[in-house]
Amino acid sequence: MKQRKIPMRKDLLTGEMHPKKEMVRIVKNADDTVAIDPTGKAAGRGAYVALDPAAVKQAKGKGIIEKAFSLKVPAEFYDELFAYVDHQKARQELFGQKQ
Repeated sequence: MKQRKIPMRKDLLTGEMHPKKEMVRIVKNADDTVAIDPTGKAAGRGAYVALDPAAVKQAKGKGIIEKAFSLKVPAEFYDELFAYVDHQKARQELFGQKQ
């Protein structure tokens, strides 16, 4: 049986390639707001973030998401993103990877 190709995406914060299912998509909507997209299907310009809470904390200080989307991102969004990534990382460690 032929093995399927695993879609890879580049992490916005670290620049490393990871499987798409192990990442979280953030999206810039048409009304210039940034939001977490857990489904990966929301309309707008998207970028992917790996499940690494430490990288999210560093991104807040460096303003990486602001540079990528060319707009001001509120500090609350970074807190929300950190909480989401931390939660998903804990779920992944607890339940393991689904193949």
